[in-house]
Amino acid sequence: MAQPAGVFVTFSSRGLREDLENVIYDISPTDTPFMSMGGRGNAVAVNHEWQTDALAANATNNHHEEGATLAAAEPAATTRVGNICQISLKTTLVSGTLDAVSKAGRKEELAYQMSKRSKELKRDMETTMCGTNQASTAMAADTTVRKLGSLATWISTNVSAGTGGSGAGNGAARTDAATSNRRAFTETLLKAPILTAYENGADIKYIMMHPSQKQTFSSFVGVGGASGVSNYTDTADQRIIGGMDVYVSDFGEMAVVPNRFQRDRDIYLLDPEYYKTSYLRPFFQREVASTSDGEQRAIVTEYTLQVDNEQALGAIYDLTIPA
Repeated sequence: MAQPAGVFVTFSSRGLREDLENVIYDISPTDTPFMSMGGRGNAVAVNHEWQTDALAANATNNHHEEGATLAAAEPAATTRVGNICQISLKTTLVSGTLDAVSKAGRKEELAYQMSKRSKELKRDMETTMCGTNQASTAMAADTTVRKLGSLATWISTNVSAGTGGSGAGNGAARTDAATSNRRAFTETLLKAPILTAYENGADIKYIMMHPSQKQTFSSFVGVGGASGVSNYTDTADQRIIGGMDVYVSDFGEMAVVPNRFQRDRDIYLLDPEYYKTSYLRPFFQREVASTSDGEQRAIVTEYTLQVDNEQALGAIYDLTIPA
C-alpha cells in the first residue's frame, strides 16, 4: 500500500533515540557442582601432601589358648600422597574511554568484565578437576607449568573400566579404553563399583554424571521390572514425570547430580567428606602495570585437588555417548 503524500516518517527523521534495554542477558552456565559439594582446604607448599591409612584385613584365625604368649605385631605405616598446586588466572584490559562512556546494562566496564572473568575461572577449575584426564605435573625446570592431577587420575579402586582402560591412581594419568571398547551406561555397570565401594568402607552420597548420561540413567529399570521413571501425567498437578534424581541402592540412597563440565565418558561416585579444593593462594585480584591508556587486572588462584582417600570414591569409565 502506498504511503500518503506529505507524511513525515521515522525513516526520514533524525535524532531518534535508541531502544536498548538496560539489561544484559547471559545464560552461560556457572554452576560448579563438584567444587560446591566438596570441602575447602589449605595448602602451604606447591606439592600439597596428606596421609592415608587402613585397618588390617580381617582374620579368621584370631583364636588363642589360655596364657598365650603375647607377640607384638608391627603395624603398617601410613601412606603419604600428594597433588601439585596449579596456577589458574584470567585477565582483562579496559580502555579509559570505554570505562568513561555511558553504557547500557552496566555502569563500570572494568567491574563487569572482572565479574565475568571470575565466573569463567571457576568454570575452568571445575573442568580441570573433573572434566579432564590431566596428570599431576611437578616443576622439573623453570619453564615447566605445574598441573594438578584431576579426579580421573586418583580413583583406581572402586572402578568399572572398558577393556584396555586402567589407572594407577595418585595423580598419574589413566589409560582410557579405545573408542571400540567403550560401553553403554547400564544399571549393571553402576552396581558393580557401588558394591566394591561399600565393601571397602565407602558411603557414597552422590552419583555425578554428564547431562547426556543423566537421561540414560532416568530410563533404568530398577527392581520394579519397569522403567524407574513412570512416563505419565500426574492428574493432580498436570506434570509428566520424565527424570530420576535419586538412586536407592542396596547400600543407601544416592542423589544423582548432572555436571555440564565433566567428561561424558566418566561417571563418578562421590562422598564429599573425602575430597576438597585446597588453596595455596585463594582468589585475589592483581592490578597489572599497563603502558596503554587503560586499566588491566588479573584474577588469580593457586590450588589443587585433594582426594583424602580414593577408596571413599568410585567411578565408571569408558562409556559411550548416548545417541
